[in-house]
Amino acid sequence: MAEAEGEATVSGAGEGDGVVRSEADLRRYDTVEELLRDKLSEALGGWRGAVESAVPTLAFALVWARTENLRTALVVAGVCVALLLVVRLVQRQDPRFIAYAAAGVAISAFFALRSGKAEDAFLPGMLQNAGLLVLLLVTNLTRWPLFGFVVGVAEPEAFAENPTWWRRHSGIVTVAARLAWVLIALNVVRLAIMVPLYLAEQVAALGVAKVVLGWPAYLVAITAMGAILLRGRTPIDPSRIA
Repeated sequence: MAEAEGEATVSGAGEGDGVVRSEADLRRYDTVEELLRDKLSEALGGWRGAVESAVPTLAFALVWARTENLRTALVVAGVCVALLLVVRLVQRQDPRFIAYAAAGVAISAFFALRSGKAEDAFLPGMLQNAGLLVLLLVTNLTRWPLFGFVVGVAEPEAFAENPTWWRRHSGIVTVAARLAWVLIALNVVRLAIMVPLYLAEQVAALGVAKVVLGWPAYLVAITAMGAILLRGRTPIDPSRIA
Protein backbone atom coordinates (compact mmCIF):
# COMPACT_ATOMS: atom_id res chain seq x y z
CA MET A 1 0.00 0.00 0.00
CA ALA A 2 2.77 2.43 0.94
CA GLU A 3 4.59 1.51 -2.28
CA ALA A 4 1.49 2.27 -4.38
CA GLU A 5 1.07 5.61 -2.67
CA GLY A 6 4.71 6.40 -3.35
CA GLU A 7 4.31 5.58 -7.04
CA ALA A 8 1.25 7.83 -7.24
CA THR A 9 3.23 10.67 -5.69
CA VAL A 10 6.13 10.28 -8.10
CA SER A 11 3.98 9.94 -11.21
CA GLY A 12 1.87 12.89 -10.12
CA ALA A 13 4.77 15.29 -9.60
CA GLY A 14 3.87 18.63 -11.12
CA GLU A 15 0.23 17.67 -11.53
CA GLY A 16 -2.92 18.92 -9.77
CA ASP A 17 -4.65 16.83 -7.14
CA GLY A 18 -7.42 15.82 -9.57
CA VAL A 19 -4.99 14.36 -12.10
CA VAL A 20 -3.06 12.55 -9.38
CA ARG A 21 -6.25 10.98 -8.06
CA SER A 22 -7.35 9.98 -11.56
CA GLU A 23 -3.99 8.37 -12.24
CA ALA A 24 -4.36 6.44 -8.99
CA ASP A 25 -7.91 5.47 -10.02
CA LEU A 26 -6.57 3.87 -13.21
CA ARG A 27 -4.73 1.35 -11.06
CA ARG A 28 -8.12 -0.21 -10.23
CA TYR A 29 -8.21 -1.55 -13.79
CA ASP A 30 -6.05 -4.30 -15.23
CA THR A 31 -6.52 -3.26 -18.87
CA VAL A 32 -7.55 -0.26 -20.96
CA GLU A 33 -10.53 -2.27 -22.24
CA GLU A 34 -11.81 -2.77 -18.70
CA LEU A 35 -11.47 0.96 -18.04
CA LEU A 36 -13.38 1.94 -21.19
CA ARG A 37 -16.13 -0.63 -20.52
CA ASP A 38 -16.73 1.03 -17.18
CA LYS A 39 -16.66 4.61 -18.47
CA LEU A 40 -18.76 3.98 -21.59
CA SER A 41 -21.48 2.21 -19.62
CA GLU A 42 -22.09 5.51 -17.82
CA ALA A 43 -22.73 7.32 -21.11
CA LEU A 44 -25.31 4.98 -22.71
CA GLY A 45 -29.03 5.05 -22.14
CA GLY A 46 -29.71 1.31 -22.48
CA TRP A 47 -32.77 -0.16 -24.20
CA ARG A 48 -35.10 2.49 -22.82
CA GLY A 49 -33.01 5.30 -24.23
CA ALA A 50 -33.12 3.48 -27.58
CA VAL A 51 -36.92 3.31 -27.55
CA GLU A 52 -37.28 6.93 -26.47
CA SER A 53 -35.05 8.04 -29.34
CA ALA A 54 -36.84 5.94 -31.97
CA VAL A 55 -40.52 6.57 -31.07
CA PRO A 56 -40.78 10.24 -32.19
CA THR A 57 -39.06 9.53 -35.51
CA LEU A 58 -41.21 6.46 -36.19
CA ALA A 59 -44.36 8.39 -35.28
CA PHE A 60 -43.39 11.19 -37.68
CA ALA A 61 -42.77 8.76 -40.55
CA LEU A 62 -46.01 6.81 -40.00
CA VAL A 63 -48.21 9.92 -39.73
CA TRP A 64 -46.61 11.48 -42.79
CA ALA A 65 -47.05 8.26 -44.80
CA ARG A 66 -50.76 8.25 -43.89
CA THR A 67 -51.63 11.96 -44.12
CA GLU A 68 -48.77 13.66 -46.02
CA ASN A 69 -49.38 16.57 -43.66
CA LEU A 70 -46.10 17.97 -42.37
CA ARG A 71 -47.50 19.92 -39.43
CA THR A 72 -49.60 16.99 -38.23
CA ALA A 73 -46.63 14.64 -38.39
CA LEU A 74 -44.45 17.07 -36.43
CA VAL A 75 -47.16 17.64 -33.81
CA VAL A 76 -47.56 13.89 -33.28
CA ALA A 77 -43.79 13.51 -32.90
CA GLY A 78 -43.78 16.35 -30.38
CA VAL A 79 -46.66 14.79 -28.41
CA CYS A 80 -44.70 11.52 -28.22
CA VAL A 81 -41.72 13.37 -26.75
CA ALA A 82 -43.95 15.15 -24.23
CA LEU A 83 -45.58 11.89 -23.10
CA LEU A 84 -42.23 10.15 -22.71
CA LEU A 85 -40.94 13.11 -20.71
CA VAL A 86 -43.96 13.02 -18.38
CA VAL A 87 -43.39 9.31 -17.73
CA ARG A 88 -39.74 9.97 -16.86
CA LEU A 89 -40.63 12.81 -14.53
CA VAL A 90 -43.41 10.86 -12.79
CA GLN A 91 -40.97 8.01 -12.22
CA ARG A 92 -38.34 10.53 -11.06
CA GLN A 93 -35.79 9.21 -13.52
CA ASP A 94 -33.09 10.93 -15.53
CA PRO A 95 -34.84 12.80 -18.40
CA ARG A 96 -31.71 13.65 -20.38
CA PHE A 97 -32.39 11.13 -23.17
CA ILE A 98 -35.86 12.62 -23.63
CA ALA A 99 -34.21 16.03 -23.76
CA TYR A 100 -32.02 14.76 -26.60
CA ALA A 101 -35.10 13.52 -28.46
CA ALA A 102 -36.92 16.83 -27.84
CA ALA A 103 -33.98 18.79 -29.21
CA GLY A 104 -33.90 16.53 -32.26
CA VAL A 105 -37.61 17.00 -32.95
CA ALA A 106 -37.34 20.78 -32.49
CA ILE A 107 -34.41 21.09 -34.90
CA SER A 108 -36.09 18.78 -37.43
CA ALA A 109 -39.31 20.82 -37.21
CA PHE A 110 -37.37 24.03 -37.84
CA PHE A 111 -35.75 22.68 -41.00
CA ALA A 112 -38.92 21.05 -42.32
CA LEU A 113 -41.25 23.97 -41.64
CA ARG A 114 -38.78 26.47 -43.04
CA SER A 115 -38.58 24.68 -46.41
CA GLY A 116 -42.03 23.09 -46.40
CA LYS A 117 -40.48 19.76 -47.38
CA ALA A 118 -41.02 16.76 -45.10
CA GLU A 119 -37.71 15.18 -46.11
CA ASP A 120 -35.89 18.15 -44.60
CA ALA A 121 -36.90 16.87 -41.16
CA PHE A 122 -34.15 14.30 -41.68
CA LEU A 123 -31.53 16.80 -42.89
CA PRO A 124 -30.24 17.75 -39.40
CA GLY A 125 -29.57 14.11 -38.58
CA MET A 126 -27.64 13.59 -41.78
CA LEU A 127 -25.64 16.76 -41.20
CA GLN A 128 -24.90 15.55 -37.68
CA ASN A 129 -23.72 12.19 -39.02
CA ALA A 130 -21.52 13.93 -41.59
CA GLY A 131 -20.06 16.25 -38.97
CA LEU A 132 -19.40 13.38 -36.58
CA LEU A 133 -17.79 11.38 -39.38
CA VAL A 134 -15.38 14.22 -40.16
CA LEU A 135 -14.66 14.80 -36.46
CA LEU A 136 -13.96 11.11 -35.81
CA LEU A 137 -11.70 10.85 -38.86
CA VAL A 138 -9.69 13.95 -38.01
CA THR A 139 -9.26 13.06 -34.33
CA ASN A 140 -8.28 9.48 -35.17
CA LEU A 141 -5.78 10.43 -37.84
CA THR A 142 -4.17 12.99 -35.55
CA ARG A 143 -4.04 10.52 -32.64
CA TRP A 144 -6.54 12.45 -30.52
CA PRO A 145 -9.36 9.86 -30.59
CA LEU A 146 -12.72 11.13 -29.38
CA PHE A 147 -13.28 8.19 -27.05
CA GLY A 148 -10.20 9.21 -25.12
CA PHE A 149 -12.12 12.26 -23.98
CA VAL A 150 -14.79 9.91 -22.59
CA VAL A 151 -12.16 8.75 -20.12
CA GLY A 152 -11.13 12.33 -19.47
CA VAL A 153 -14.65 13.66 -18.86
CA ALA A 154 -15.43 10.70 -16.61
CA GLU A 155 -12.87 12.19 -14.21
CA PRO A 156 -14.28 15.75 -13.92
CA GLU A 157 -11.72 17.06 -11.45
CA ALA A 158 -8.78 15.90 -13.54
CA PHE A 159 -10.48 17.08 -16.75
CA ALA A 160 -10.88 20.58 -15.30
CA GLU A 161 -7.17 20.68 -14.47
CA ASN A 162 -5.88 19.06 -17.65
CA PRO A 163 -8.38 17.88 -20.34
CA THR A 164 -5.65 15.86 -22.09
CA TRP A 165 -4.19 14.00 -19.11
CA TRP A 166 -5.36 10.67 -20.57
CA ARG A 167 -3.05 11.04 -23.60
CA ARG A 168 0.01 10.09 -21.54
CA HIS A 169 -1.34 6.52 -21.72
CA SER A 170 -0.62 5.16 -25.18
CA GLY A 171 -2.89 2.18 -24.53
CA ILE A 172 -5.90 4.45 -23.99
CA VAL A 173 -5.13 6.29 -27.25
CA THR A 174 -4.82 3.03 -29.20
CA VAL A 175 -8.00 1.39 -27.93
CA ALA A 176 -10.00 4.62 -28.16
CA ALA A 177 -9.00 4.90 -31.83
CA ARG A 178 -10.15 1.32 -32.51
CA LEU A 179 -13.57 2.12 -31.06
CA ALA A 180 -13.82 5.27 -33.15
CA TRP A 181 -13.20 3.34 -36.38
CA VAL A 182 -16.36 1.33 -35.66
CA LEU A 183 -18.44 4.52 -35.44
CA ILE A 184 -16.75 5.86 -38.57
CA ALA A 185 -17.96 2.79 -40.46
CA LEU A 186 -21.46 3.20 -38.99
CA ASN A 187 -21.75 6.81 -40.14
CA VAL A 188 -20.49 5.96 -43.62
CA VAL A 189 -23.25 3.33 -43.93
CA ARG A 190 -25.89 5.73 -42.61
CA LEU A 191 -25.00 8.45 -45.10
CA ALA A 192 -24.63 6.03 -48.01
CA ILE A 193 -28.24 4.89 -47.49
CA MET A 194 -29.98 8.06 -46.35
CA VAL A 195 -28.50 10.65 -48.71
CA PRO A 196 -29.88 8.94 -51.87
CA LEU A 197 -33.30 8.57 -50.18
CA TYR A 198 -33.24 12.24 -49.24
CA LEU A 199 -32.36 13.31 -52.77
CA ALA A 200 -35.20 11.12 -54.08
CA GLU A 201 -37.63 12.72 -51.56
CA GLN A 202 -38.59 9.31 -50.15
CA VAL A 203 -39.96 10.49 -46.79
CA ALA A 204 -41.47 7.20 -45.59
CA ALA A 205 -38.33 5.28 -46.54
CA LEU A 206 -36.23 7.92 -44.78
CA GLY A 207 -38.25 7.42 -41.60
CA VAL A 208 -37.77 3.67 -41.69
CA ALA A 209 -34.08 4.03 -42.54
CA LYS A 210 -33.54 6.53 -39.71
CA VAL A 211 -35.09 4.12 -37.19
CA VAL A 212 -33.25 1.04 -38.50
CA LEU A 213 -29.96 2.90 -38.84
CA GLY A 214 -30.48 4.53 -35.47
CA TRP A 215 -30.40 2.37 -32.36
CA PRO A 216 -30.56 -1.06 -34.09
CA ALA A 217 -27.47 -0.21 -36.17
CA TYR A 218 -25.93 1.51 -33.17
CA LEU A 219 -26.40 -1.66 -31.13
CA VAL A 220 -24.55 -3.59 -33.84
CA ALA A 221 -21.74 -1.05 -33.53
CA ILE A 222 -21.87 -1.35 -29.75
CA THR A 223 -21.61 -5.13 -30.12
CA ALA A 224 -18.52 -4.71 -32.30
CA MET A 225 -17.01 -2.29 -29.79
CA GLY A 226 -17.96 -4.68 -27.00
CA ALA A 227 -16.03 -7.45 -28.74
CA ILE A 228 -13.00 -5.15 -28.88
CA LEU A 229 -13.35 -4.32 -25.21
CA LEU A 230 -13.95 -7.92 -24.10
CA ARG A 231 -11.19 -9.57 -26.11
CA GLY A 232 -8.54 -6.89 -25.82
CA ARG A 233 -5.87 -7.04 -23.13
CA THR A 234 -4.12 -3.71 -23.58
CA PRO A 235 -2.20 -2.82 -20.40
CA ILE A 236 -2.49 0.58 -18.77
CA ASP A 237 1.05 1.87 -18.67
CA PRO A 238 1.43 5.35 -17.16
CA SER A 239 5.09 5.49 -18.16
CA ARG A 240 4.41 5.46 -21.91
CA ILE A 241 3.49 8.65 -23.74
CA ALA A 242 1.07 8.44 -26.68
